Amino acid sequence: MAHRLNPVGLDFVASAPVRLVFAREVSAPPEAVYGALADDVTGWPQWFTAVTLCRPTGGGTGREVRLKGGTRFQESILAADGPERYVYRVDRANAPGLRALVEEWRLSPAGTGTGTRVQWTFAMDGAAPLRGALKLGRAGLGRAFKDAVVALDKRLASQAA
Repeated sequence: MAHRLNPVGLDFVASAPVRLVFAREVSAPPEAVYGALADDVTGWPQWFTAVTLCRPTGGGTGREVRLKGGTRFQESILAADGPERYVYRVDRANAPGLRALVEEWRLSPAGTGTGTRVQWTFAMDGAAPLRGALKLGRAGLGRAFKDAVVALDKRLASQAA
């Protein structure tokens, strides 16, 4: 059964007990990456393989997300500052022990070309066993991020062609 999480704000990204930050450069421009994150919400499963469903709710102010393994989230968009930042908070989840979760995607121009530096911050609070498991699972989460961003870059390149 889904439970309500703490309604944390944008400041939680910097103050969360567990913060995992990953970054990678892609060849697509920031506007295209931002569009895939914030505007093409239903397209997430096409490039982020852990995501099986992603759809806007509340007229675009929230999202419903389902992950492989059965985890479900109801989210609120906290910031949609295109093309630099996209942030959402999990309001309800069926993940036991989870108390608060905010994910921030920061985009900035990369290199001398049209590429983008994509930075993803996973900020969470939860019961001690969950916090420990997440810290131990950092490498796996990092790999999932890398694979997702590489797949997104390929998807955007094929759409531009």
